[in-house]
Amino acid sequence: METTTLEQFYKETGNILPEGIHKEIGHFNIFKIAETVAFFKKKAVMPYNRRAYYKISLIRGRNKAEYADKVIDIEKNALLFATPKIPYHYNPLDDNQHGLFCIFTGEFLSQNKTGVNIDNLPIFQPGAVPIFQLTDEDADDIELVFKKMYKEIGGDYAYKYDLLRNYVLELIHYGQKLQPATALYPAHTASARVSSLFVELLERQFPIESPNQKLSLRTAKDYADRLAVHVNHLNKVLKENIGKTTTDIIGSRIIQEAKILLKQTNWNISEIAYSLGFEEVAHFSNFFRKHTAVSPVAFRL
Repeated sequence: METTTLEQFYKETGNILPEGIHKEIGHFNIFKIAETVAFFKKKAVMPYNRRAYYKISLIRGRNKAEYADKVIDIEKNALLFATPKIPYHYNPLDDNQHGLFCIFTGEFLSQNKTGVNIDNLPIFQPGAVPIFQLTDEDADDIELVFKKMYKEIGGDYAYKYDLLRNYVLELIHYGQKLQPATALYPAHTASARVSSLFVELLERQFPIESPNQKLSLRTAKDYADRLAVHVNHLNKVLKENIGKTTTDIIGSRIIQEAKILLKQTNWNISEIAYSLGFEEVAHFSNFFRKHTAVSPVAFRL
């Protein structure tokens, strides 16, 4: 699976690559969905892959969205948040497609005076599926924010990018309010911090981008040793804060990546097994079948 760069995005969508993009400290732009969908129809469907940038989309129209290993039917309106770590795409199911989307890099948002680290925001945390179905009223409210950004990007206000960052944060906060409360208000305790550090260590190993890349942390003990805690303590705090055991969380994340690699790369099964930390293909096959009820070969078909 390839990762779509900013340059590739502009080429794929028929837009002009901004001058001096490599000299920018961060990048931001906004587009109308109807225009990019029309361009993809001339060439091919939107590719299912990872992007080297963040994206927030207001999708208005019937679509089928694929995010990581999940498929979501969008009946009318949806708000989608995408990160560089997770592949996605959406396929239009009718010709009535409109809405807007913005793309930006982490460096763009980090220049906000609040010192926001985008990867620490709940909406971009691993394990979630940040695609939210919207009522017409909510979609209209969100579209107003996008329209303000669309107007501002073409203006000559000296501080327009500061204003645009605030609009992006407004969209992020809107999305975070749509999440379950447990995702927004984690307890600020020592156990919660251990849980947070565990998730950070886990996600730091993904995505797998080469058959030669191999998970360095594979077992509950690997993570406990790295965090300097006893494996039983790590298991206890994860059960308290996340509701799953250490092994279950690691296994779920490996299965998610395995599904992506099986569907979106031409690597053979042994290469995928090796990259995910399995020394024997049979062990990987048994692990995959236990979690999905099908073999890796059957899932790939």
